[in-house]
Amino acid sequence: MGATPAILSLDQGTTGTTAMVVSRDGRVLGRAYSEFTQHFPQGGWVEHDAQEIQEVTIRVARGALEEARNLEPHRVQGIGITNQRETIVVWDRETGRPVHRAIVWQDRRTASICRELKKGGHEQEVRERTGLLLDPYFSGTKLTWLFREKPELRRRAEAGELACGTIDSWLIHCLTGGAVHATDPTNASRTLLYDLHRHAWSPEMAGILEVPERLLPEVRPSSGDFGVALGEHLGVEAPIGGVAGDQQAALFGQGCWKEGLAKNTYGTGAFLLLHTGQDPVMSEHGLLTTVACDAQGKTAYALEGSIFVAGAAIQWLRDQLGILAEAPDSEAMARSLEGNAGVYFVPAFVGLGAPHWDPEVRGALFGLTRGTADTHLVRAALEAMAYSTEDVLRAQEADSEVEARELRADGGAAENDWLMQFQADLLGIPVRRPALVETTALGAAGLAGLHTGLWSSGEEFLAAQGEPRIFRPHMSEAQRTRLRTGWRRAVDAARAFTASETGD
Repeated sequence: MGATPAILSLDQGTTGTTAMVVSRDGRVLGRAYSEFTQHFPQGGWVEHDAQEIQEVTIRVARGALEEARNLEPHRVQGIGITNQRETIVVWDRETGRPVHRAIVWQDRRTASICRELKKGGHEQEVRERTGLLLDPYFSGTKLTWLFREKPELRRRAEAGELACGTIDSWLIHCLTGGAVHATDPTNASRTLLYDLHRHAWSPEMAGILEVPERLLPEVRPSSGDFGVALGEHLGVEAPIGGVAGDQQAALFGQGCWKEGLAKNTYGTGAFLLLHTGQDPVMSEHGLLTTVACDAQGKTAYALEGSIFVAGAAIQWLRDQLGILAEAPDSEAMARSLEGNAGVYFVPAFVGLGAPHWDPEVRGALFGLTRGTADTHLVRAALEAMAYSTEDVLRAQEADSEVEARELRADGGAAENDWLMQFQADLLGIPVRRPALVETTALGAAGLAGLHTGLWSSGEEFLAAQGEPRIFRPHMSEAQRTRLRTGWRRAVDAARAFTASETGD
């Protein structure tokens, strides 16, 4: 019997990297994961060491391949990469080393630059060209800040000595030994520098953001040729055949390839995407218009709502407050209560994302009494994920004029049965959780597998996955309304508190 053909999927996330070896029949032959260091130089600043990300990614890739070898003989037919999207890296073309720590998507240091650009009258043009908003979340203003703070780097960038890219570009550069400087449309569409209509980098946006165009990578199809990973890095030599930003990879992995299908990934943040088909839909409710993939991995579009803090709130309760030992303990703690006792948690540690887009708001707890216990705080953090998801889904329905009949859920926090049931109850529609919740990594594997011939179609790739679990709503409309009202009051109060501080 010959070796089993497989894809090595690299899922480079915000707090760690996962590597998975996925076989043609959908089995995970090997898996490895490792966290890496988070750097917080100042309040609201978040950075990563790109060199450490490279080292961790290579280490877990080798670990997953070794585990797969121990399970059964296999042949790596291709490599897929998915990544935290708006985090930006700038590196020296000659040495291949970063010239500054990666500035992470959560970083808020460019809030003043965004305000400056809004006052300069650029907001409408940004919206029309890129489908995005002027917010520190996106990559472009991070480059603006870096080159203003370090003029020497600007000079080197203009001279062609530097390259930049999101984490996918950085890993492609590393794995190919510097031979390929490329990205895909899903990642490019998150930079504020990509024109959705031209399907190319925007000279106008590069000018507005003061970014030398020579820095930017080539944009290639999500399911396509990104060069060959050298054997010296991973122990195997294989083509990189699929690349997509994490949320678009999850959308693909969930089989949401057609207009009207939606998924939510509950990770460090929560990201709800609604596929809108072959034409971009511009939002009137604070959502983003972004590039997605069709069933062949070609360009399509989606509406996206980004919730900055989801599972990160549980990590905060664990790491900073010591309220729970492990994140999975949150399920039993929430289940131990009959209700939330009027306690609401707005975890706006780095501002509020869609549909509010208020970068100045900070986290707040409401409804505390002498009877409030650690279980209430944990439940409130889980509930906040569900409330924020509903806020975004209702905005998507209004923009697309499509009523959601089901939500597909994935990501680490989706393994929490209590949260999935509460989400279904709150939305009043079924929530569908796949057999493998790591659909981000699975989506990258699917894109690579289509390009390298492991799967002949998206349908064949999807058929290899196991049976999903369906959570159906049971909550009364009266209870649903009461909970929603409490959440909206909490959000309004948190925003009002910040406004009083800033004088807005």
